Amino acid sequence: MSCHTVTAQQQSIVILYENDAHCGIDGYTKMAGLRDAINASDTAYAAAVCCGDFLQGNTTGAISKGQYIADIMRLMDYHALTLGNHEFDYGVARMRQLLEQVNVPVACANLYEAGAQQPLFAPYVIRQYGSKKVAYVGATTPETMILEGYSFYDTNGVLMYDLKQQTFYQLVQQAVDAARKEGADYVVLLSHVGETPQSLGFSSHRLVAATRGIDVVLDGHSHEIRPCDMVANLDGREIPVTQTGTQFAYVGKLLITPDGRLTTQLIKRADIPYENAQVTAAVDSIHQKVKAVTSEKVGHTDYTLVVSDENDQWIVRGEETNAGDLVADAYRHAMKADIGMENGGGIRNDIMAGDITYGDIIGMLPYDNTLRRISVTGTQLQQMLTRCTALTPVLDGNFPQVSGLRFTIHSKSHRVSDIEIQQTDGSYAPLDMQRTYSVALTNYNHDAGGFFDCFKKCPVLEESSLRYYEALSDYLEKVLGGTTGKAYEKPQGRIKIIED
Repeated sequence: MSCHTVTAQQQSIVILYENDAHCGIDGYTKMAGLRDAINASDTAYAAAVCCGDFLQGNTTGAISKGQYIADIMRLMDYHALTLGNHEFDYGVARMRQLLEQVNVPVACANLYEAGAQQPLFAPYVIRQYGSKKVAYVGATTPETMILEGYSFYDTNGVLMYDLKQQTFYQLVQQAVDAARKEGADYVVLLSHVGETPQSLGFSSHRLVAATRGIDVVLDGHSHEIRPCDMVANLDGREIPVTQTGTQFAYVGKLLITPDGRLTTQLIKRADIPYENAQVTAAVDSIHQKVKAVTSEKVGHTDYTLVVSDENDQWIVRGEETNAGDLVADAYRHAMKADIGMENGGGIRNDIMAGDITYGDIIGMLPYDNTLRRISVTGTQLQQMLTRCTALTPVLDGNFPQVSGLRFTIHSKSHRVSDIEIQQTDGSYAPLDMQRTYSVALTNYNHDAGGFFDCFKKCPVLEESSLRYYEALSDYLEKVLGGTTGKAYEKPQGRIKIIED
């Protein structure tokens, strides 16, 4: 997979890039090994960069709160990195602590402390390769302020950090202009924005169209495999935009040739024959630490508990899945609520047929979220379901997986109908708009940005210290008797989607 465009320059520069590694730690040694091999050949200057979402995504990140990932990345000798939305999962203080350990220059043009005149991190990093200077400008999607809202507002709703939604493109342009003024021969945008417009309408393609002076965009966030999209910038110049998928499905290779051509290429991780011995040793050590915690068997399933499809698309973000049913049922039971809910973005990995370990549970639900029971009116529930399914069939992390209710999504008219609540005898009754219902959900989905903040003002009926993955483990062991049985073999028909 490759793509070309043209510019003018000396000895080749090779920049390897990755995005959305999400704790897929086995890929790091391959990327570092490939970079080392290129440098050893002495035919090009080789470097590696990161486009965000590395601290969280599976058990390895969850049980160490990102520490194991920082331990590996410290050995990677990245020349620059930018922040993904999941770097904010443990709060800004924890993120900064881990980044100090990683000891890599962080570029992010649009992250500010509230009221500050300068960004929290440098908007760009310049690296010298022979006689040429490459500037790495960083940009993080403002959507992060919704997805990880708890990192941006205190408990009273006061803004602490800002990703500058209103001036996002202008801030990127300012960073590009400043880098050019400082003598950058090439400007590489490390972007965690995504090719597909998100809930706030941002995308890397729209960013390119609103700016000038960027030579190539190394992108992330939307988990797409894009060897090279050519996108016209503000001057009409075609700019390459590329993305490697997720969890090191591919390693990206940007080649800047002596005659000035820019070429992007995606290399399958399995096709890279090289490793870095130091990184391999760190990865192996961490695998052993994780195994010691996660190898305990908690149950069995005769079928896959589905989060994504055969193309690695997170369908749990756009339709009911058996995994979503199981998780929502576990919440509802744990909190003795009328309704259980989890956003699709909080359910991360499939559990394959066979024995289920504690590690599999944490891998599916890898965050540090706890459970709550809140009081929600019928009106609020209807509004939430309408808002959080409005993008269907586009996959969206706020899409609700539910227990104790069923409803119909009208994907063309963007509405919901036939909302019914399950009764104690198992039957269903129409939603009563005047009633209040108890809803079991995570603290994230109540007050930290999930479900588009629809439930933020709903009163708390019970606060639990139970982690959401603990609730699932308990439900599987104690309620289901250690097996998913026949009940969860298929989605149970709680969410119907029709095109009208």
